[in-house]
Amino acid sequence: MLIKWNPAIKTINDQQEIFRALLDDRIDVIATDHAPHTREEKNNGYFQAPSGGPLIQHSLVAMLEFYHAKKISIEKIVQKMAHNPAILFQIKDRGFIREGYFADLVLVDPAKPWQVEKSNILAKCGWSPFEGNTFKSSVIKTWVSGHLAYADEKFNENKMGERLTFSR
Repeated sequence: MLIKWNPAIKTINDQQEIFRALLDDRIDVIATDHAPHTREEKNNGYFQAPSGGPLIQHSLVAMLEFYHAKKISIEKIVQKMAHNPAILFQIKDRGFIREGYFADLVLVDPAKPWQVEKSNILAKCGWSPFEGNTFKSSVIKTWVSGHLAYADEKFNENKMGERLTFSR
């Protein structure tokens, strides 16, 4: 039951059609159903196991696998994971690199492979559906509201992110 989330995992044909819809802009945003349930919670029977999985740590590097396979551009990934969420939810001063905007940035090394192992999973639940997978790209640093929040495989919690405001 580890891989039980909504919407359910689809057939190969459904996966291809979802990806086609992403590329032709029928799908606006790439997001995750980040719900880091414990293994104990997920190991219940199908109807008792909660939906969702710990996906946020690997969402960007998973999308970059499609870039490496020449199935999507970096620009389209940025549009779907940064620009469009800010536009659609009218998040004030976020989602773009612009003067006066909050510096929410990720530095990626597209040529630094790594394998997902229990020891490098950051979710508090301690597991990932990607365990054993090797990604071609690595997140090196992350800034949230201009604060270096992640570097050298460690969080810097001296300052937490700032509250989002909306232009609605």
